Amino acid sequence: MTGVTTPTGRDHDLLTIIAALRAKPGKEQQLRQAAEAVVEPTRHEEGCIAYHLHQAIDDPTVFYFYENWAGPEALDAHMKTPHFQNFVATANDLLAGPIDIQRLRRIT
Repeated sequence: MTGVTTPTGRDHDLLTIIAALRAKPGKEQQLRQAAEAVVEPTRHEEGCIAYHLHQAIDDPTVFYFYENWAGPEALDAHMKTPHFQNFVATANDLLAGPIDIQRLRRIT
């Protein structure tokens, strides 16, 4: 797909986050709903370039946030917002373990 322009295609300095969350057995739908509730307000935050929620095909207990931020300051501000803090408080009872957060910088 050459010639396709995306928001991340123009800026190699964006901070990319991949956050993996695993739901406790039987809590998948509740975790999905909690995660979905944070998506739209986050997309309106300053410095948020992309914010997407995914569910693993082979293991529906696992969810991933794929995020692109203008920089670490924008991510830090996001983590202090009421909607994100509410998500964290809600998700703590639904998660089978800690959230695995990977901070990435694009190479090519």
